[in-house]
Amino acid sequence: MARAGLGRGWTCRFANDFDHKKGRTYEENWGKGALKTADVGTLSVADLPGRADLAWASFQCQDLSLAGGGAGLKGDRSGTFWPFWKLMRSLIANGRGPKMIVLENVCGTLTSHNGKDFAAICAAVQEAGYLTGAIVVDAALFVPQSRPRLFVICVREDAEIPPQCISPKPIAPWHTRIKPAYDRLPPRAKHGWAWWNCPMPAKRTLTFADIIEDDPMDVEWYSRQETQRLIAKMSDINRAKLDEAKSLKRRLVGGIYRRTRENQSGERVQRAEVRFDISGCLRTPAGGSSRQIILMVDGNSVRARLISRRETARLMGLEDTYVLPENYNEAYHLTGDGVVVPVVRHLAEHIFEPVIEAPEPRAIAAA
Repeated sequence: MARAGLGRGWTCRFANDFDHKKGRTYEENWGKGALKTADVGTLSVADLPGRADLAWASFQCQDLSLAGGGAGLKGDRSGTFWPFWKLMRSLIANGRGPKMIVLENVCGTLTSHNGKDFAAICAAVQEAGYLTGAIVVDAALFVPQSRPRLFVICVREDAEIPPQCISPKPIAPWHTRIKPAYDRLPPRAKHGWAWWNCPMPAKRTLTFADIIEDDPMDVEWYSRQETQRLIAKMSDINRAKLDEAKSLKRRLVGGIYRRTRENQSGERVQRAEVRFDISGCLRTPAGGSSRQIILMVDGNSVRARLISRRETARLMGLEDTYVLPENYNEAYHLTGDGVVVPVVRHLAEHIFEPVIEAPEPRAIAAA
């Protein structure tokens, strides 16, 4: 999805993922041989052709997310940053260091181990000769999904950076979550820091209801009894949201997640939580996360079902022409693990491309 967001003006020289199922879908959309399926730790500089302008890494988030186990960068999954970075160091030593490196992950990266994991990332990148900065973008600015994500943007110290790409100080909303993590960085890391800047996008007009199908092919509407059992799991607050939606006498679409909450007696019970303004964050159906349920309300008519494969793709900003796995779980895992396409495009237009297209500084010969 990062490739889709960068757009046709970019040429992808190399792509890698360790998941064979995702690899097959990638090749269906981008061509045979477009991706090497392997653990990043097994790759070497011999696998990477030429010198890239941009290297992008979306390493696994489970050990850094609030819902994860808290293992941080030492975890088996989020720890894949280090083999990726070893590969980047080898490229740099080979004289082929990318002009820009972008690391994408959940916002939990900022607070993992009281900020020590984020500081470790910044230190590693800066020691390799890269100016470092970070920005948090919530996909809700572009698509009807609440999905804040962290982008650590690193640029070689010898590169020219257009002045409009940098702010002299942190600015909202891009740096609101970044500032506390920045304050915890050691002085040396702050010295090699940039407050990346980009304009706010136009106000989003796409709504959650716009992406929902009346009768999708891959999921069925729940029976009346199943829907009533789901509603029975709502707290008073969420039941009030449903009653208000029914009173409006027009079609509304909401998203439901089933979560385990503690009741007044201290017991842990399953609750159904709904919101009608926007979709909650799309998550992979693993590690205790539930699949999102669609609740369609039209007056007293209330129907519920699982979100469809194509609807999850639309929440990620993918075109309807994008080929998805036929298997529901594989498609859900693919989209729930991805990066939102228009978010990448916005960053590319206002930061990546201006920096990469900036002329290299002239070398001045000594007299």
